[in-house]
Amino acid sequence: MDDTKPHADFMTPVDTALDRIAGLCKLITGVSMVVLTAIFGWLVFGRYVLNATPTWVEQAALLLVMVIAFLGAAVGVHEHTHLSVSALRSAVPDRLRKVFVIVTDLAMAGFGALMLIYGARLTVFKWDSQIPLIQLPEGLRSLPLTVGGGLILVFSLAHLVRLALGRDLRSDTIQ
Repeated sequence: MDDTKPHADFMTPVDTALDRIAGLCKLITGVSMVVLTAIFGWLVFGRYVLNATPTWVEQAALLLVMVIAFLGAAVGVHEHTHLSVSALRSAVPDRLRKVFVIVTDLAMAGFGALMLIYGARLTVFKWDSQIPLIQLPEGLRSLPLTVGGGLILVFSLAHLVRLALGRDLRSDTIQ
C-alpha cells in the first residue's frame, strides 16, 4: 500500500483551498492596481486640466497601497516568490538547507501571527474614527495588515505541514 496516499488525500483539499484564496488575493490586488492607476489618472486630469484637484485621491490611494502590499506579500509567501523567503536558504550548503527551510517557515509564521494579532488590535482601536475626505472607518487602513498577516501565518504553516509530510515541492528546499 502506498504510504503517501493518506497524506495526499489530506492535503489536496487544503492545497486547493489555499490556491483559491491566493487567487482571490491576486484578483483583489490586480483590481486595486487598476483602480489606483485610474484614480491617479483622475488626479492628474483634475489638477492640470480642470484646475480642481480631487482631494480624496490621496486617502483612497493609501488604502489601496495597503491592500496591494499586504495581500501581495501573502501571495508571495504562498507561491514562493517573496524574495526574503528563499534568498538566504538558497545561499547555504545543501546539508543546512532543510534546517533553514524550517527556520524560514517558522519565522514567517511567527511574523504573520504578530501581524495578525497587532493588526487586529489596531483595526479595532481605529475603527470608530473616520478617514478624512472619504469618510470610511480608519480601521480599514490596518485591516489589510491583519488579513495579510493571517494569510502569511496560514500559508507558512501549510508549507511546514507539506515539508513534514514529504510533499514540499519548492525547488529551493532540498536539491
